[in-house]
Amino acid sequence: MTEKHLRRRDVEDITGLSRSTIYRLMSNGEFPKPIKLTGRAVAWPESRISAWLAERHLASAA
Repeated sequence: MTEKHLRRRDVEDITGLSRSTIYRLMSNGEFPKPIKLTGRAVAWPESRISAWLAERHLASAA
């Protein structure tokens, strides 16, 4: 089965994070890095974003 890939705006909508926050967290190793689709386009595998959200939810519940 093919995995869905999310563009940045979709990631912003799903996570509620701004573009600058996403890239800051990525540079700190706290957010999944995207994969390159073309020379200028990137996307995040949906499973990585879902796993990151699940980790955040578990951390906040503890």
